[in-house]
Amino acid sequence: MARILFIVALVIVGLMLLGPILGFAFTLLKWALIIGGVALAVMFVAKWVKSEDRSRS
Repeated sequence: MARILFIVALVIVGLMLLGPILGFAFTLLKWALIIGGVALAVMFVAKWVKSEDRSRS
């Protein structure tokens, strides 16, 4: 009986910890996507400005 209660307690604690861990993981993923998008936009603008500069000369 004590073993069953211990397993149930472990499952409950595991589920309680799963929420913050998943939230943190998705927050990291969100910021990685935002930073990646900004970096991609900067690279695109830099390439576009460089090609515009070549076409003028």
